[in-house]
Amino acid sequence: MNGQMMEWTSKRAVIRLNGEKFRRLIRAPPRNYSVIIMFTALQPQRQCGVCKQADEEYQILANSWRYSNAFTNRIFFAMVDFDEGSDVFQMLNMNSAPTFINFPAKGKPKRADTYELQVRGFAAEQLARWVADRTDVHIRVIRPPNYAGPLMLGLLLAFIGSLAYVRRNNLEFLFNKNVWAFSALCFVLIMTSGQMWNHIRGPPYAHKNPNTGQVSYIHGSSQAQFVAETHIVLLFNAAVTLGIVLLHEAATSDLDVGKRKIMCVAGIGLVVLFFSWLLSIFRAKYHGYPYR
Repeated sequence: MNGQMMEWTSKRAVIRLNGEKFRRLIRAPPRNYSVIIMFTALQPQRQCGVCKQADEEYQILANSWRYSNAFTNRIFFAMVDFDEGSDVFQMLNMNSAPTFINFPAKGKPKRADTYELQVRGFAAEQLARWVADRTDVHIRVIRPPNYAGPLMLGLLLAFIGSLAYVRRNNLEFLFNKNVWAFSALCFVLIMTSGQMWNHIRGPPYAHKNPNTGQVSYIHGSSQAQFVAETHIVLLFNAAVTLGIVLLHEAATSDLDVGKRKIMCVAGIGLVVLFFSWLLSIFRAKYHGYPYR
């Protein structure tokens, strides 16, 4: 069986398994190799966007292992798609995807052999750490070149340079306090909403329950979050900030009383409404917090 797995791996880093192959190569002892399996649902009718994103990271991990010094016949990477192996899902009582499980060479999978996707995200680097912990095979993730970041940075620098050149005779805007205050505020909002955590952990954008089809944008645990959740928190924080700014302007501006009253009411409405929604999110994630 090991020789057959090696032959398949030489053609494709991730071996596709159906029910028959899973029972013969994974469930039937004895085995002298571990198998990391991603259980997924990639067919378009399943509408699993997270599955496609996780598959991309999984392929990066498997190819990094296949074409590196870490390549060994003690471990293999495989995949079971729901439409190709629904009987495997039933056999394991599995009702969600994607799911990563390590099937060790000896014994049955333990609790730690199931990857905590909702907590750790599906970034290839996080998967590699989990694989190293479960199999003692250390994989250095090698990503294909991505020129999007440098290209966007180059375009931004070119835009700033062009703007400075066009306005070279009038650079007063560089000393405008409002411009720098707005830029700093945007940076603070981005950082406090959890964007850096997303960059490090690589969480899914949202989670769709395969049974009910319901999409969750807020993670139910305080130990994890979705990308959509950070966008929502960013929007709410920005709205609260706008409300505070309106209240400040209503109290200090020289506008007529009518406009200042409108600004005051709008500011109070924004702060009360969006701060209450922020508390609702906090309550959903921190269940033991004494709100009463």
